[in-house]
Amino acid sequence: MKKNIFTILLIIVVIQLQGQEILTTDEALKITLSENYDIKVTEKNIEIAKNNSSIYNSGFLPTANLNGGVNYSNNNTSTEGQDGSVFDIDNATSTNYNASLDLNYVIFDGLSRKYNFAKLKETYNLTELQARQVIETTLLNLYFNYYEVARLTENENNQKQSLQISKRRLLRANYGADYGQKTKLDVLNAEVDVNNDSINYLDSKRQLSNAKRNLNVVMGRDVNITNFEVETTVNYLFGLNIDDLLNDALQNNVIILQVEKGITIGNYDIDINKSGWMPSIIAKGSYNYNKSINDKTFNFANQGYTGFGLGINLGWDVFDGGRTRTRVQNAKIAVESQEIEKEQYAQQLTRDVYNAWEFYQNALFKMQVQEINVQTNERNFERTNEQYKLGQINSIDFRLAQVNLLNAERDLSQSKYDAKNAEYQLLYLAGNLLNN
Repeated sequence: MKKNIFTILLIIVVIQLQGQEILTTDEALKITLSENYDIKVTEKNIEIAKNNSSIYNSGFLPTANLNGGVNYSNNNTSTEGQDGSVFDIDNATSTNYNASLDLNYVIFDGLSRKYNFAKLKETYNLTELQARQVIETTLLNLYFNYYEVARLTENENNQKQSLQISKRRLLRANYGADYGQKTKLDVLNAEVDVNNDSINYLDSKRQLSNAKRNLNVVMGRDVNITNFEVETTVNYLFGLNIDDLLNDALQNNVIILQVEKGITIGNYDIDINKSGWMPSIIAKGSYNYNKSINDKTFNFANQGYTGFGLGINLGWDVFDGGRTRTRVQNAKIAVESQEIEKEQYAQQLTRDVYNAWEFYQNALFKMQVQEINVQTNERNFERTNEQYKLGQINSIDFRLAQVNLLNAERDLSQSKYDAKNAEYQLLYLAGNLLNN
């Protein structure tokens, strides 16, 4: 049974090592920007905003309406004169054809369309900022999942090495039992540890496969592509400065920029509503065609006319019951509310930057300490292993040193990727994630 378990584990390892690709962070980034579903939807939103901000949606262009029709009539009439004579006309038919082309152009509307056009442009810019937020959030999620795969890859390797150590220990215990140097209890303890390490190794492989599927979802590719590896070497930006990060955050953070853009749009809303106090001037032009075809019961067999007309209309709501005043006041209040929201978010952003910076510094320190701790545990395990071979310590002490080394390696891996994720979080808050 034990040989069967070991054989299955070996087959799984061999199969997974075949055809493994190395997925770098640059390649993962390229795939994500091209295939991520949220980014694709965002690109469509940008296209819509671009269409909305064009001259065709501004009101600056004239409008033209073409109308046409045909009318047919068939009437019976009866007329009685003052002298009592009666005239009857049956089936008097007439066909009328008409067409017209009407042109309208707003010469002046109180500058409403000017400010509305500017608002549409700023709305497009706001949509781009919203797209940038989606991209930055997606990249932050990408890096988190990428380094989670890297962490679990290291964890799987550590579990694999621990399993190999336990197997060698079991083999040594069996040999020792055969020659009377070990007891049956030593063999049973070794078997238990091998079984536990086998279970932990399989569990680490399952977690790694799940993490790879999560990464595939973020990248927008087939979730069942798991025959790849990731880079486990991490480089850090040790030149980061808290003052520079905070200054960049207050100027470049994408949410701060969106709030500021909302304030700009709100000011345009004020100007748009103020146009209600101004007059409007509309120029109109039309060209008309009309023709009637009548039967012999009419005085004229055919009758038609063509012509054009021009006109200018001036309209001015001298007093609209205070509706314009109310809209202007509400627009101003909305801008004031956005100013308050900006101050609030600036405070929250400052807090988040300081918190992320402290976490980043702690993670870097923990990583340095864990590196030393791993080296200490490696030396301790080497000495323990030698003493175990010489029979100077029992299996419990050996197992304790083995587990301590495994935990130290796991903690180092965790702190290493915690520091990198904290670094990306700082860049995100400072609005510099895309630049890096």
